[in-house]
Amino acid sequence: MNTTEIKGNWNELKGKLKQKYAELTDDDLMFAEGKEDEMYGRLHQKLGKTKEEFHQILSEL
Repeated sequence: MNTTEIKGNWNELKGKLKQKYAELTDDDLMFAEGKEDEMYGRLHQKLGKTKEEFHQILSEL
């Protein structure tokens, strides 16, 4: 899943991620233009997943 696909479906993906990982908040999943690395950093801290692992999770949703 590429960045364009993620942006287009983000609200749906965000809901699925929050169902799968209850510890995630809206702030953790803030996907703002130019702030992707910041979001990946927060997700890495909370879930212990790398950017590549997170992309794999998104592909499976």
